[in-house]
Amino acid sequence: MYMNTERMLDNLTDKPDPDLSDYCNMAEVRFSVLNNPRNNQKRPFCQEPFKVATACLTALCVLLLVVLVATNVHSISSVQDLPSSSAEAHIPKTCTNVTNLTAELQTLRKVKSDLEEERSQLKVKVTELEASAVTQFTPVTATGSCTVDWHYFKGSCYFISDDSRSWPSSQAYCKLKGGHLAIVLTADEQTFIWDLLPRGPWHAFWFGLSDENIEEDWRWVDGTKLVGGFWEDGEPNNHNDEDCGYMIKTLVLSRVATKSWYDAPCEMYRPFICEKKADVSS
Repeated sequence: MYMNTERMLDNLTDKPDPDLSDYCNMAEVRFSVLNNPRNNQKRPFCQEPFKVATACLTALCVLLLVVLVATNVHSISSVQDLPSSSAEAHIPKTCTNVTNLTAELQTLRKVKSDLEEERSQLKVKVTELEASAVTQFTPVTATGSCTVDWHYFKGSCYFISDDSRSWPSSQAYCKLKGGHLAIVLTADEQTFIWDLLPRGPWHAFWFGLSDENIEEDWRWVDGTKLVGGFWEDGEPNNHNDEDCGYMIKTLVLSRVATKSWYDAPCEMYRPFICEKKADVSS
């Protein structure tokens, strides 16, 4: 029994408990660290877990904040740049359209100006045609009309010949056409006929007046006596047995229709003026 007791004591003294030894060692280390300032400064960062966790969380928050800010900035920049980029993309096209419209406007203005000028010219031509319609065209009225080459005036048709004949031959030709050499009774009729005549150095045309039967007894081809007349000053003068009447139209613009009659020998060849009644329209 004594020996067992002694063995037990030996075991207690010679063989220390490993767990107790480790614990003591750890206690010594902690005591050493706490009491040594240098060791306290040099201890590893990993020996403080809560600081590591705090640092990681802080870094993660900062990273998330940076990502969030960058995303917002990019979104705002994209939104702001989109209209600007779209507008910039439309600028060249808009400028091209403005240039084309300006050129088209100038073209239209030129066309308008040309049309206005042409319109003015047409108005002038219309006025001239209206003024000369009596001499250039054969009018048709409600009471009568004239055939081709005959000109209508107040119920009668007048023909201006191109060939020349004597006064008797001219009268025969007019009869063949259904008329006679022109009988001119009014200033209006005289002016109308005179306006039909072409100008020339001395263009003289027979009309239906003569004193061939009785000197100075001027009568029309229908036998009626002349009253008045449209003689040039000093006419008729019966120079060289001048028994037939003609009217002239020269290049002298100062001459007038109502002073254009002359007497001349009836055998002279001259163009002539025929007259006949207008055809009655149905």
